[in-house]
Amino acid sequence: MSQVLYRKYRPQKFSDVIGQDHIVKVLEGAIKLGNISHAYLFSGSRGTGKTSLARIFAREVGTSPDDLVEMDAASNRGIDDVRSIRDSVSSLPFRSQYKVYIIDEVHMLTKDAWNAFLKTLEEPPKHVIFILATTELEKVPDTVISRCQAFQFRQPNQAILKDFALAIAKKEDTKIDPEAAELVALLGDGSFRDTQGIVQKILAYSKNKTISEEEVRLVTGAPAIELVHNIVLSITEKNLPLGLETVKKAVSQNIDMSVFLKLILHTTRIILLVRLGAEATVRGDLSDNEFSFVSGLAKADGAISGAILVELLTAYERTSGAYIASLPLELALININDKML
Repeated sequence: MSQVLYRKYRPQKFSDVIGQDHIVKVLEGAIKLGNISHAYLFSGSRGTGKTSLARIFAREVGTSPDDLVEMDAASNRGIDDVRSIRDSVSSLPFRSQYKVYIIDEVHMLTKDAWNAFLKTLEEPPKHVIFILATTELEKVPDTVISRCQAFQFRQPNQAILKDFALAIAKKEDTKIDPEAAELVALLGDGSFRDTQGIVQKILAYSKNKTISEEEVRLVTGAPAIELVHNIVLSITEKNLPLGLETVKKAVSQNIDMSVFLKLILHTTRIILLVRLGAEATVRGDLSDNEFSFVSGLAKADGAISGAILVELLTAYERTSGAYIASLPLELALININDKML
C-alpha cells in the first residue's frame, strides 16, 4: 500500500462520485446537450470532491492532459500568476476542443489578481472553460460569482463516510468492525479525503485483517468511549468532580482535547435529538450499545439541553488556541454545573 489512498481511489468518472448527485446530473446533462458554460464555481468544505469532479468534467468534455491547466491559488495568488493565464487563453488547444483551467482555493487570489482576471472570466475565448474551486465562498467577489455557474458541494454525512471507510478497507483486503467504522466516519469530519487518511493510518499500523474500534482510537488519539460517557454522565448527573477527574485522566493519556470534545458533542447532540423525538434520524449512526446509552440518558432527569450543547460547542471552538488545551472543557463543565443548564 505504497500509494496514498486518496490518490489511489480518486474518482475517475461521474459514476464514481459519491454524495454530489445534484451536481453530477447537471454537468452530465450539460455535456450531453452541448450547453457547456465558460465558467464554473465549485464551493464546499475540504475533501468533498471539488477538484476531482473538475478533472472528471475536463475529461468528459474531451480535454487531454496537454490542454488541462491546474493552478493552486493558495501559492500562486498574485497578479503575475493571473496575467500568465490571461496571456495563455488566446492560444488554441493542442489536441482538444477545450482548454480547461482549474483554479483551486480561488478565494486566495489578491484584489489586484481578481481585477486582472475579471475581463478574461467574463469573455473568454470559445475554446476555454474555467473551473474555480473554493472552500470559502464568502471570500469570492460577487462580481466573480455572477459570471460563473455555481455549485455548492454537500458534506457527506456520517452514514456515507462509514460506508466509504468500509468500502476502502475492503478494497485493501481488510475489514473494519462496524463500531470502528463509525468512529472513523465521525473523525473524518465531513471529508472523504480525511476519512481516507485515517483509514490509511490504521492500515499502516495494524497487521490484523479485521480492524477494531480500539485500534482506531489508538491510531487517531481518540479517547476510550468510557471517558466520553463519563463526561456526559457528569453533566446529566450534575457530578462536577466526576467530570473534572475524567478530564484529568484524558490529559494523562495524552488525548487530543479537540477530538475528545468532538466525541462529547457528538454524543450530547444525539441525546438531545432523541429526547426531542428525532430518534429515526440518528439510529443508523449508532451501535446498539451506544444507542442504549443515549436513549437512557435522553429519558433521565437532567437530560441534555440546547444550552448545554452551546456551552460545549463554545469550548470546542476555543480548544485549538487554548494555552492549556483542557481548560475550555473544564470551564464548560464548571459553567454547566453552576448554571444548572
